[in-house]
Amino acid sequence: MARPVEPGHFSTCEARLDKHIAGLCSVDFPVAVVLPAGGSGERTGLLTPKQFCTFLNRPLISYTIQTFERVPWIQSIVVVVAKESLDLMMDIIHRFHHRNVLVVHGGSTRHRSIFNGVRALSEGEGGTARVKPKVVVIHDAVRPFVEEDFLLKAAGAIRPLVSTVIAATLEGYLDYSLERTKYRASEMPQGFIYDVIYQAYQRCSESDFEFGTECLHLALQYCGTNVKLIEGPPTLWKVTYKGDLAAAESVVKETLSQSACVVTGGSAQATELANALQRSMSTLDMVYLNVSEDDSSASEPMGGEPAAMMELATGAKLGNILVYGIQLHHSKEATLWGWSVERVAQMSRALIRDRSPALTGQLLQA
Repeated sequence: MARPVEPGHFSTCEARLDKHIAGLCSVDFPVAVVLPAGGSGERTGLLTPKQFCTFLNRPLISYTIQTFERVPWIQSIVVVVAKESLDLMMDIIHRFHHRNVLVVHGGSTRHRSIFNGVRALSEGEGGTARVKPKVVVIHDAVRPFVEEDFLLKAAGAIRPLVSTVIAATLEGYLDYSLERTKYRASEMPQGFIYDVIYQAYQRCSESDFEFGTECLHLALQYCGTNVKLIEGPPTLWKVTYKGDLAAAESVVKETLSQSACVVTGGSAQATELANALQRSMSTLDMVYLNVSEDDSSASEPMGGEPAAMMELATGAKLGNILVYGIQLHHSKEATLWGWSVERVAQMSRALIRDRSPALTGQLLQA
C-alpha cells in the first residue's frame, strides 16, 4: 500500500484541483513567507499572546503555519517571535510536525520584526548566505484563513471599511470625517519581490521602523514600487479580541465537518470514485490513499487497522482533518459500480451531516 499524503498536502475538490495545478505551473520560482508573531496581544485581555492561544488542541499560530504548508509552491516559512517565546514556538513546531519553518527573534516594533524575518531568508547565522527567494509573502500570524487562489494574485490585500473614519480634536470633539467609499482597510497577505522589500527596509528611516506599520508604503516610498490592490475575501479577518478566538474555532469546526478521506483499491479507481463523489458533494475535501495495481492485497478486504490507515489517521489528526475511511471494491459492471458509488455518497453525506468535530476512523464497505 502506498504511503498516504503528508499532512498539509490534502487534495481539494476536482474544480479546485484544476486551479491548483494551474498555480503549480505558474509558480516556478522560490516563494517564502514571513509571519510576524511577536505581539503581546493586549487587546484580547488574556495573559497568553493571542498567537499562542489554543483551541481544538492547537495554538492559533499553528493553524496559520499549516495554511501555508498546504500550498505546495511555498518553500519556506519564517516565524518571527519575541525572545521569551522562542522555546514555546520551537515546541509548537516539533509537537505539530511543522516543516521548513525557521524561527527568528523579533524586534521592538512591527517593522523591525518583519525586517528580521526578511533578512533571515537570505542571511544565515553568522552572516552566512542562504538561497534567497524570488518572492516573499508577509502575513499576520493571527490571520489563519487564507486561500491558495488568493495567494496567487495577492500583491496587496484590501477590504472595504465597515465604519466611517473620523478625526477627533485634542479636547475630544469631532474634527472631521473621511468619505468611506474612497478608502479601504489594508489587510494581509502582501507579496513582494524579495529584493524590493529588502532594499526598502535598508533605506527606510528610524521613524519608519519606530512608528510605521505598512509594508506596501515602504516599497512605494523607497523603491518606487507600487502594487495592484486586490479586495480579499471575508476570511482574511484578523484575530484581535477574545471573541475572535471563538469565531476562529467555529470556522475550523465547520471545515472539519466537511472533510473526508477516500480510501479505495487501485489509483485509477481512486480517481474515478473521488470524481464521482465530488460531483455529488461539492463541499467535500478529499485525500487519496492509493493501493498499487500490482499489490496482492488490493483485492482483499481491508480488515483490522493496516499500517497505512494508521499513518493516514495520524497525519489527519495533526492536520485537524475529520477522516472517514471508505473502501470500495471496483466492479467491471457499470450498473453495479454506479450503484456502489452512489451508496458511498449517501453514507458520506449522512456522516457529514453529523457535524462532529472529533476524528472518526470508520471503515465503510460498499
